[in-house]
Amino acid sequence: MSKDLSNHRKTYNKQELLENNCPENPMELFQQWFYEIEESDSSEESNAMTISTVGLDGFPKNRVVLLKKFSWEGFIFYTNYNSEKGKAIADNNNICLSFFWHTLERQVIIKGKAEKIAENLSDGYFESRPDGSKLGALASNQSEVVKSKEELDKTLASLEKKYRDKEIPRPKHWGGYIVKPISIEFWQGRPNRMHDRIRYVLQENFEWKIERLAP
Repeated sequence: MSKDLSNHRKTYNKQELLENNCPENPMELFQQWFYEIEESDSSEESNAMTISTVGLDGFPKNRVVLLKKFSWEGFIFYTNYNSEKGKAIADNNNICLSFFWHTLERQVIIKGKAEKIAENLSDGYFESRPDGSKLGALASNQSEVVKSKEELDKTLASLEKKYRDKEIPRPKHWGGYIVKPISIEFWQGRPNRMHDRIRYVLQENFEWKIERLAP
């Protein structure tokens, strides 16, 4: 099987990113970009992000999850702590997040360290989820091999019966991580592949160094 993609090309020319428009703190720029993608005429899931970890087998792995909160401190998402990504983070909490917002021809690439958030914060978010999502967290031993889809459906049906008209508890192995950034790169597509790339790097004095990267 072979397919030649060498002629798949697109011209990027919607906006530009200049140093004199960059705030001192990258979270301000992230917030601006996030609001702009939400306000654009786009059907894309603006909070979908790729998480890259280094697995226990030594290989990097990417997967898409949903960003649930961001603040001055960092980026929060939720998952099963016993999943493949959870085990990878426990072994090596240096991870990378990336967003690709094709409508505005933008990427954001974040390097940082992942830490578990406080249990009461995970409790609060879990309580806000629909019951189906709560039961799914209980039913799935995420990333483990299963015999069949029917086995999963049977487990879910059993839990639906068990917790009918009852409070559904948060599993202790399920909760949130916050990724505290040490580097955030903003990528704006430009004509002739001369893309604008501005990187913020956290310094020892907790100030951010701003630098332009060659495209």
